[in-house]
Amino acid sequence: MDTRTPDGSAGDADYGSIGSEYAQYRRPDPRLFEVIAEALGDARTVLNIGAGAGSYEPTDREVTAVEPSESMRAQRPAHLSPALDGTAQNLPFEDDRFDAAMTTFSVHQWQDTAAGLREMRRVTRGPVVILTCDPQRVEDFWLTEYAPEVTGTESRRYPGLDELETGLGGRTRSALVPIPVDCTDGFNEAYYGRPEALLDPGARLSCSAWSFVGDDATERFVQELGRDLDSGAWDARHGALRTLPEYEGSLVLVISVP
Repeated sequence: MDTRTPDGSAGDADYGSIGSEYAQYRRPDPRLFEVIAEALGDARTVLNIGAGAGSYEPTDREVTAVEPSESMRAQRPAHLSPALDGTAQNLPFEDDRFDAAMTTFSVHQWQDTAAGLREMRRVTRGPVVILTCDPQRVEDFWLTEYAPEVTGTESRRYPGLDELETGLGGRTRSALVPIPVDCTDGFNEAYYGRPEALLDPGARLSCSAWSFVGDDATERFVQELGRDLDSGAWDARHGALRTLPEYEGSLVLVISVP
């Protein structure tokens, strides 16, 4: 049974509270878009689960979007079709309805990951494509030095790659996705070479892990990172990241075919 917030959010984060500026800070990056589009192959009908504001939905295919949060559905741009109110573990579609299915930065929100993966596979006759993070790599990011509560939260929330493989069955492979230094999709690692950006409260609010830490941890992060940026201490340790064109962090693409 789904447990939903008044906004309709079905995961552990309430997007009615934290998602008001999501579309501003989490703009789909065209290079990540190409990675996803290639993985979808020649599919004509695509299911997008946890579709949010429509990031990474292809516009040259027939897309059916499913999103439980009312505030996120309201942020979908006019050129995309409205999203259905629903969750991954209870999809209202017949078997093998879609050529392909996708979900981006969503699988860690599902209340029942195994049920959601089974449903995703059930209604899809072709590739299932998941953009997610490898929890074994999340805490390797420099953010851990300043906000271990945030990266620790993320590493606990994301399902392991083995769990995804088992849940999807079939032939499943995964590959790290390089993150561009000017990535427009503002998840935490997107700011690997632009640490100043994470001093913006809106940027942090658009990364759901920050909603799980207390104000004291957030205030400490702002003070300590701000101090180290002013003094040059951050650049002394991590400054090479500013000129690194791409960063291989925890971002991973999982592709499963029957």
